[in-house]
Amino acid sequence: MIELSGVTKKYSGTIALDRVSLSIPESGIYCLLGRNGAGKTTLMKLIAGHIAATDGALTVNGQRVSPGKMPESVNFVESGSVQFNMKVSELIDAAADLQEEFDRDFAHEMAERFELDTTKKYRQLSFGMKTMLTAIITLANNSKIILLDEPTLGFDAIMRDQFNTLLLESYHAHPRVIMVSTHLIDEIAKVTERLIIIHKGRVLLEAGIEDVDEKAYTLTGPANIVLPLLDGLNCIGKTMAGSMMAAHIYGDRITPPQGVALDNLSLQDFFINIVGGKKS
Repeated sequence: MIELSGVTKKYSGTIALDRVSLSIPESGIYCLLGRNGAGKTTLMKLIAGHIAATDGALTVNGQRVSPGKMPESVNFVESGSVQFNMKVSELIDAAADLQEEFDRDFAHEMAERFELDTTKKYRQLSFGMKTMLTAIITLANNSKIILLDEPTLGFDAIMRDQFNTLLLESYHAHPRVIMVSTHLIDEIAKVTERLIIIHKGRVLLEAGIEDVDEKAYTLTGPANIVLPLLDGLNCIGKTMAGSMMAAHIYGDRITPPQGVALDNLSLQDFFINIVGGKKS
């Protein structure tokens, strides 16, 4: 569906994306992780055709993408997107009238479930409810590719959980590519199928979430015992506390010797170490 080959994007000499090659061949919920300024929004804008690549090739469904050839199958919603100041019910109906495959019943059902007051105008909603409404309208339009940039900004814990439910129900009703960029790493891990980590304009990792769960772990024990174990392992970070060491690994699991504990590494700690961990 989505293919990037050696894609570079520069802004006035600053490299936002650096020779990115990435393939997303099938439907799924993809989580796009990266620090601020890593290139996440730039990547989404390129896929949507909102901006042009400086170099490289980018196709969606086999067609080259550019601002002059924006793919109709892609719906990109940037963080902070706004709607017309109409009643919630009117906004949903207007979206349904404009989009042939819009799932009106799904949108109204989700608005009711998440307690959106459909009689209120858009500007009367809280920031979180505005964001939830935009997410509902976006997911109800059934585009083949949905790109959501920080869709849970302004959400409390309950709303974030509701959003994840919305995401799953939308995907199960209409399987497609849904890419979500977020900083709430461990929460999105509950619903995502694949993980894309981008750092300083480059893709560090593209893998299934189950693969990451299996391969990301920590060895903890006396440093003089842990250090020799690291030979041949992909150590992505270390933490020292006196004579004790915690070594964070991404790769095949080993059977540690007595005195060394092996524990799963959370997705958040995995991300922190792979983009900023010290390997020596």
